Amino acid sequence: MRPPMKPLKALDDALAELLAHATPLPGTDTVTTFDADGRVLAQDCVSVLQVPPQDNSAMDGYAVRCADVAAAGVVLPVSQRIPAGSAGDPLQPGTAARIFTGAPVPAGADVILMQEDCEALAAAAAAADGLGAVRINAVPQAGQWIRSAGEDITRGAVVLSAGTRLTPAELGLAASIGQHQLQVARRPRVALFSTGDELVMPGEVPPEQMRPGAIYNSNRFFLRAMLLRLGCEVTDFGIVPDRRDATIAALRDASAAHDLILTSGGVSVGEEDHIKPAVETLGTLDLWQIAMKPGKPFAYGQIPREGGAAHFMGLPGNPVSSFLTFALLVRPFVLRLQGVLDVAPQSVAMRADFSWPKADKRREFLRVRHNAAGGLDLFNNQSSGVLTSAAWGDGVVDNPAGQTIAACDTVRYIAFSELLA
Repeated sequence: MRPPMKPLKALDDALAELLAHATPLPGTDTVTTFDADGRVLAQDCVSVLQVPPQDNSAMDGYAVRCADVAAAGVVLPVSQRIPAGSAGDPLQPGTAARIFTGAPVPAGADVILMQEDCEALAAAAAAADGLGAVRINAVPQAGQWIRSAGEDITRGAVVLSAGTRLTPAELGLAASIGQHQLQVARRPRVALFSTGDELVMPGEVPPEQMRPGAIYNSNRFFLRAMLLRLGCEVTDFGIVPDRRDATIAALRDASAAHDLILTSGGVSVGEEDHIKPAVETLGTLDLWQIAMKPGKPFAYGQIPREGGAAHFMGLPGNPVSSFLTFALLVRPFVLRLQGVLDVAPQSVAMRADFSWPKADKRREFLRVRHNAAGGLDLFNNQSSGVLTSAAWGDGVVDNPAGQTIAACDTVRYIAFSELLA
């Protein structure tokens, strides 16, 4: 007799329960700033200097004293030339300094005139030093085109906080304060395998020779790719036969050296679904029915090992269900293992250029994409087995349970770029 079904668990409740188990992993790695893209900072980055280190010019032009330019048309001798990377002498009253972008502003100057507002005059019209003169054709305001010392970063400031997932912009910021290497969270070690005798790997059997009932294993490819994008070290255990002994052996081997075991398929309660009893033989398991569509069956557990336990997550076998449960539950869990605090994907309000007249009792994630009119189009088949919808779409509409959608309604849109980042 099948056991009674548990009540559906709200997606937000399931995520909160998962994150409560996601203690950041012990240990850190030291990597060069060049190689830190996508890694998660393990400690604050504190600046020991200010950026910029001194006042500098934001333009190619001339450094002058405002008091020397009371009206347009003033001609000043050019007393020095200051390229980026060199320091000039104090500016003498009644003179101008030719200056270039990034060069330090000489003491005494309080404004930069960009060269478009000036006219360089021949050396013959100026003093004998041969630097010529400049006619200033605009009346400046004090401080214009000067980048103040420390306006970007002050000394002692926390430039990047622990838990920051590093992007190219953050790498440049770290480099700007002299950080040539960074302490980052170690990569989660993830064991990935699929269950199901119906699964065949592409390349092993040509399409025309597929046996009846066989399907190619698509889940293995997108799950591995998403894990790698999250910075994981992935061990692919392949396809595990639908036998309890084989499933137990695979789980035992995977738990020994991995932080997380991720499977797809076999998390229901049918006679050929061996994940639940296999995990329970080795450790503990909660089999949840999530109130989301697609993606209802989901399992979380732990398998003890020497020095701790490996987390276990079982995803549904249907490809879109597996794709979305990974994006909405596994992704934030893996990020939290690395110390990331803000793991929620960002959503935006958008216009639906479609109707969805039949409400569902579960929270729905409808595959959509932007159209040229600035709205969202709906893929015509929202089945959990139609992976085409995820490749065609650029995101999902997060539609609350019991909610219909009429054309021109405002809906909550989550981009795949958020869910796969």
